[in-house]
Amino acid sequence: MDKVTARQQFLAKRKTLSANDVKRRSELIARRFFDFLKKHGLADKSPTIHTFLPIKRQNEVDTWLIIRHIWSEYTNLRIIVPVTDISTNALRHYNLHPQTALVENRWGISEPVTDSQASVSPADFDIVLVPLLAFDEQGNRVGYGGGFYDRFLADCRPDCRKIGLSLFDPIKQIEDTEQTDVPLDICITPDRVWLFSQ
Repeated sequence: MDKVTARQQFLAKRKTLSANDVKRRSELIARRFFDFLKKHGLADKSPTIHTFLPIKRQNEVDTWLIIRHIWSEYTNLRIIVPVTDISTNALRHYNLHPQTALVENRWGISEPVTDSQASVSPADFDIVLVPLLAFDEQGNRVGYGGGFYDRFLADCRPDCRKIGLSLFDPIKQIEDTEQTDVPLDICITPDRVWLFSQ
């Protein structure tokens, strides 16, 4: 399947989900994420975790379930979220705390108010939770088509774990991958954790 077709099909599939469907699937994904952290001893290493904040109207995985659980149970973990910089067509990255003020950008994404805050370098991230519309059995992903995450992930350390979160199972293969596409290391769905060897 090519990216355009996958994008169209999975946007349509997302629209068929009710709020309860998204909530239930997001809860299963969050549970599998924390099981993965425990199994690999990652929580003990106090990683810095970068996560997207969900666009509710797009029925994205609700990462707030993960964020709030970290705030209550894993206070040693640091959470970073992106801000879209329209002038450079890139993402900048900032700490997220329970008291962080948020504003909604033009795409409906909540972002921290960054007036008095220094941005964080992608080299600091141990785990990046990656948004996607679809992924394949080799770990390639399809996003909204802006390329923001591929450019950002290319700047992360080689040992940074790139973990996709998907409400749906993978397709067999994305046929039109490009050299600039950055594949996932892992993808978590409601049903299982997919591990990819690059």
